[in-house]
Amino acid sequence: MKKLSISQDIVPVGEFKTGISKFLKSLNETGHHLVITQNGRPAGVILTPSEYDKLTYQNPFVKSVNQGQQDIESGEYHTTDEVKEKIKSARNSRNTQ
Repeated sequence: MKKLSISQDIVPVGEFKTGISKFLKSLNETGHHLVITQNGRPAGVILTPSEYDKLTYQNPFVKSVNQGQQDIESGEYHTTDEVKEKIKSARNSRNTQ
């Protein structure tokens, strides 16, 4: 994500309303996201579709990797051989029913 430029990337909602096309064009050209303010406080953020996709897909992946690292550190994992044995056992029990 690009760095926030205070002078260009924070826009009051009224100004955004009157220049939506200009802001969207700039957003797509520069890749800078926009912080929309209302009554002087942040009210929303507008991102390019590609930045949104990165955030949407990257966050669950990073959480999953972090959880995996925590599981390893706490000893909560199974070796490949253990997993294969569990699968084999489950298949055998299904086939005998």
